[in-house]
Amino acid sequence: MKFTIHKKSNKSRKGKIELPHGSFETPAFMTVGTYGSVKSLSNKDLYDCNVDIILCNAYHLMLRPDNKTLEKSDGLHGFINWDKPILTDSGGYQVFSLSDNTIVKKDGVHFKSPINGEKIFLSPEKSIEIQMRLGSDIMMIFDECTTYPCNKDDAFKSLELSLHWADLSHKANTSSNALFGIVQGGVFNDLREISLSALEKYNFDGYALGGLSVGEPIELRNEVIAHMGDKLPETKPRYLMGVGKPLDIIYAVMNGIDMFDCVIPTRNARNGQLFVNNGVINIRNEQYKSDMRPIDSSCNCFTCQNYSRAYIRHLDRCNDILAQRLMSIHNVYFYQDLMRKIRVAIENDNLIDLFNEQTNLNKRG
Repeated sequence: MKFTIHKKSNKSRKGKIELPHGSFETPAFMTVGTYGSVKSLSNKDLYDCNVDIILCNAYHLMLRPDNKTLEKSDGLHGFINWDKPILTDSGGYQVFSLSDNTIVKKDGVHFKSPINGEKIFLSPEKSIEIQMRLGSDIMMIFDECTTYPCNKDDAFKSLELSLHWADLSHKANTSSNALFGIVQGGVFNDLREISLSALEKYNFDGYALGGLSVGEPIELRNEVIAHMGDKLPETKPRYLMGVGKPLDIIYAVMNGIDMFDCVIPTRNARNGQLFVNNGVINIRNEQYKSDMRPIDSSCNCFTCQNYSRAYIRHLDRCNDILAQRLMSIHNVYFYQDLMRKIRVAIENDNLIDLFNEQTNLNKRG
């Protein structure tokens, strides 16, 4: 992996990441395709939306399909016919959020499959092995996601376990694939600094802030981002995991973050919530029943160039799956265009203007 910073404006950075399956500009938003697909969208839809990297999940892909199926397809890229970069999450968060009767030990986690109840053991070594088999361009270390609320003593114990797993993850990586470390520590900045200091000795290819957007107040999350953002290694990509509202993204970029992911664009689309230049609309509202305008008249996505709000609302009311596809196309395109605007603003040294504009939209909405 090669990371180049082309422009700095205060703490924000505009750059480029080059990987075996292609490159993408940063700041970047990774569209989430948990099971190897972005729900309801084809690869062509993603290409047309200017998506250059997707995020898939090692935990879910471990459960189905099996490794033999993926090996026959020459890894995940071949299986899903995607020729651009893929980042895989290690599965640590999903183990704790989706599984019942989870037993955490020093060497890994014992849990029951949410699919069939089968007993499963997932260790840092196994997580890295799965990601190597998948052929991920960027792999994530296996870590424990610190919950919220969490007292400082428990957050420190969780941090110690994550650092032990970071060591095991690092040792298990026998590939040339990029591997990112994950900084934990809850909402305690001194613990976050301890985590980062310990992780830096491994010289990971990139560093992420994990354990946020787990229920903590936005003020506490922003304190962590502001404190830690530009403390992450200057020459490595900086990744904020799971944070994805437009204003939150711009705020994080202003504090030095380069990469993002979140399910918001597609999940919200499936529930009728659509992002537009002047805020957010809910297509299910009665006011759009006869509205013949596109979702956003300034948007160049396939949906806005071809269909009206009234038609999309009609499809949604009829439970037609085409509604989910058209709304997802729009939101995915919107997010990629948002990142383009952010990069332009960094280039022009006026990102604060974009932040203020989004702040005013939030106050109105």
